[in-house]
Amino acid sequence: MAQGAHGGAAESFDPLRPRLIRVAYRMLGSVADAEDVVQEAFIRWMGADRDAVREPEAFLRRTVTRLCLDQLKSARRNRETYIGPWLPDPVVDDAGEEEDVTLPLMLALERLSPLERAAFLLHDVFGVGFEEIAATVERDPAACRQLAARARAHVREARPRYRVERQHGLEIAGACFAASRSGDMAALGAMLARDVSLHSDGGGKRPAAIVPVLGFGPVMQMHKALAVLFGKYGSTLVRVGLINGLPGFVTREADGELQTTALDIEDGRVTGIYVMRNPDKLRHLH
Repeated sequence: MAQGAHGGAAESFDPLRPRLIRVAYRMLGSVADAEDVVQEAFIRWMGADRDAVREPEAFLRRTVTRLCLDQLKSARRNRETYIGPWLPDPVVDDAGEEEDVTLPLMLALERLSPLERAAFLLHDVFGVGFEEIAATVERDPAACRQLAARARAHVREARPRYRVERQHGLEIAGACFAASRSGDMAALGAMLARDVSLHSDGGGKRPAAIVPVLGFGPVMQMHKALAVLFGKYGSTLVRVGLINGLPGFVTREADGELQTTALDIEDGRVTGIYVMRNPDKLRHLH
């Protein structure tokens, strides 16, 4: 009997799992935490009176969102003591669809309150109506509209004015890898904007810049120093693809660990470089 109930729950839950993980990941910025939240939602789904649920997807989306809101309370405390810049876990897509929430937008979401983040993501990204959002966050619809509007105003600058064409972006990413690893600073410099910034997340586990590197000169100086290390110890390209919606590449570095580099590109120039080195955030790529 229990096994049959488990099978029935899984049959209705599994088709929704990818969408629920998308919601949880965009709320939390962590692949492992998103998977844990969705698994907890499944456990609750098994124990629910499923015959009484008219819209399973809405029910499960509410469950996942509420679990994420609970998790964000402790996540914010943890990030206050995080070593160096915090970046979301990299999600690499080298063949599929365009990402709806790019890495800069995810970083902008970090500045929102949990309720603002939930209202913005559910309404603006996932197309959920304010009636359902109100039931999810236990506020009235008017308050949820205000939450989404405030969030929208805060993240407006992080939303791309236009998307770089996918293939062109991947070509720039490949050229950046080649120039940075070969030490061709002239080629690399020609691809960078004057106000370029570099953000590297080592989480205290691997060497990384403890603060963002801002401006063309400092970013070039860092790459000159890194080129010496790449020339001595090597850096192997694993693949080029979209990383959190941005063109980028995955490499295996001299210590044997993976690394991702995502590039924010505007008007054909790289304006932001986001490097993930924290091994805890790269496990899912193995």
